[in-house]
Amino acid sequence: MAPATLIATVRRLLEGHPPFAQMGPADLEFLAQHLELAYFADGETILAPTAGSPDACWIVRQGMVEGLPGQILRGTASATAISAGPAVDETALPAAVIHLMSGEIFPVGALLAGRAVTNTYRAVGDTFCWRLSADHFGTLTHRSPAFLDFCRRRMAALLDLSRQALQASYAAQATQWRVMSQPLSDLLRGPAVTCRPDASLRAVFETMEALGVGSVVVTHAGAAGRPQIAGILTRQDVIGRVVLPGIALDTPVSAVMSAPVLCARAEDTVADAMLLMAQRSLRHLPVTRADELIGVVSERDLFVLQRRSLRQIGDSIRRAREPASLRLAGADIREWAHNLVAQGIAPGFITRLISLLNDQLTARLLELVAAARGIDLQGVCWIALGSEGRQEQTIATDQDNGLIIAPGCRTPVADLLAFADKVNHELDACGYPLCKGGIMAGNPAWCLSAAQWSARFEDWIERGDPRSLLNASIFFDFRALAGDARLAADLSAQVLARARATPRFLKQMSDNALGNRAPPAWSGNALAQLFSREPVEFDLKREGTTLFVDAARVLALAHGIAQTATAGRLEALAAAAVLPALEVRNWIDAFQFLQSLRLRVQERRAADLAQANCLDPRDLSALDRRILKEALRQARKLQQRLAMDYPG
Repeated sequence: MAPATLIATVRRLLEGHPPFAQMGPADLEFLAQHLELAYFADGETILAPTAGSPDACWIVRQGMVEGLPGQILRGTASATAISAGPAVDETALPAAVIHLMSGEIFPVGALLAGRAVTNTYRAVGDTFCWRLSADHFGTLTHRSPAFLDFCRRRMAALLDLSRQALQASYAAQATQWRVMSQPLSDLLRGPAVTCRPDASLRAVFETMEALGVGSVVVTHAGAAGRPQIAGILTRQDVIGRVVLPGIALDTPVSAVMSAPVLCARAEDTVADAMLLMAQRSLRHLPVTRADELIGVVSERDLFVLQRRSLRQIGDSIRRAREPASLRLAGADIREWAHNLVAQGIAPGFITRLISLLNDQLTARLLELVAAARGIDLQGVCWIALGSEGRQEQTIATDQDNGLIIAPGCRTPVADLLAFADKVNHELDACGYPLCKGGIMAGNPAWCLSAAQWSARFEDWIERGDPRSLLNASIFFDFRALAGDARLAADLSAQVLARARATPRFLKQMSDNALGNRAPPAWSGNALAQLFSREPVEFDLKREGTTLFVDAARVLALAHGIAQTATAGRLEALAAAAVLPALEVRNWIDAFQFLQSLRLRVQERRAADLAQANCLDPRDLSALDRRILKEALRQARKLQQRLAMDYPG
């Protein structure tokens, strides 16, 4: 056994890195007691695929270890005809090089699976590593849940730590945000107040007044005598449904209740409820467990500590009587997003929330402008494109949209163009800048009949030239936002079928996607770049999230998946057994981390749209730099998969 002072020194060094900082004292002591220090000269191999199953786990003590891909094996054949063919040329793939620095562990996956490593690990410069035998590694995974959890889900575990660190820095100012991930059942203050469908309005109102509640859930006896939800009546319903129509108070509540009732599950989070209430304009939400009513959460329960709630923003949008009235709502949406980012809320939730509220604002603006100009929205379909089409909008976002004109629409195209141009400029006034590339419905190129849109997509698929591929990266992510949604659904079905039937086009899209790479600062000489005095410019969108967006789009088109969101596309591919579920989880986590960095940058640079996605990695904490490196490695792994499906 090593001297006690040496063990204490090792323990202190380990405590500065995850997952060791999260391990119990006894487990950390066990680890420190069983480590052996080894030295490796520059270029010396530590582990290689030819050595078989590794006999030890290694932790970098000082210096850097480089993991170089070994021979890349072909995966499962793609469903597309293009995937058949010769073995993949390894040199043509984007290399998933790993750079491991102080405190990082390898090769965890090989040890857990009892297989050989897939990378060759070698020292970069003079490097010292601690060695933990495979037997002691196994013992540690059994005795330390924190260590085992980290080994099994490294990317997710690192993200959890990053979010905790960010949230802790704001904890004193933002107590209300700490409940965002809590289940709704934790917020329930008591059982729901209920009544029978034949109860009189007078009796219901007396109950609401006596108990001081804002809603009563109407229930009736269902199967086996269990109460079933039939409807709900809230204080907000009273004026519009009872007072103004002059309904007698002896009328049964079933005559004026809202039905059917939208419910949440007990295990749904506060964040889930926030989105649902904002999307459906709800003030009260019944909560069920195993289809049994257990309570009601209200807008007040969720937003009591927030100055301006989602419902209030939604109300201001719905009450707007002229386009200018929506400008304040646009500012409120951005303020909400800033607050959420500052508290470390999950980026997937924030981007969905931003997109949801932007959808509501745009839809209301379309209604107002259409009414003022005599445009029948059922004769057209306003489509969202790009990040808006994927519901992945960040704080700093411009507008990408188009207009599909239905067959038989009687409104002259000139009038539709003037209408769309007015909407584009009003959106600009609300804080959504005009698209510099002119991809807006007010542009005649993107205000087309359904037949013209179909022909346009057909032309892009047939040509496959750089311009067509650029358009495909924007327009293939469309969804209906207002008007006749069937126009967008029909066009989507046509585009999916045509793209899937054209392997050559999918190959061209794949090649185009693989043309984007992670920045050299994180795939080449990482240390030199990290400690350079010169600014390290990293575009989080072009060199980060786009790698996931483009790959997911190609694979989704190849397998006929209509989903437009990047995470949704990857999840659908996993559900269809096209991609391995564990890899997909890592790719989604990596994509969302890059999204969170974009949101953080935009939260700090609210007025600087030109730099909205630019990051100097040296500004990050050591933990976030580590996660960034892992996220970009996951991006290269996804690109490898794409290259294997569409080899050169």
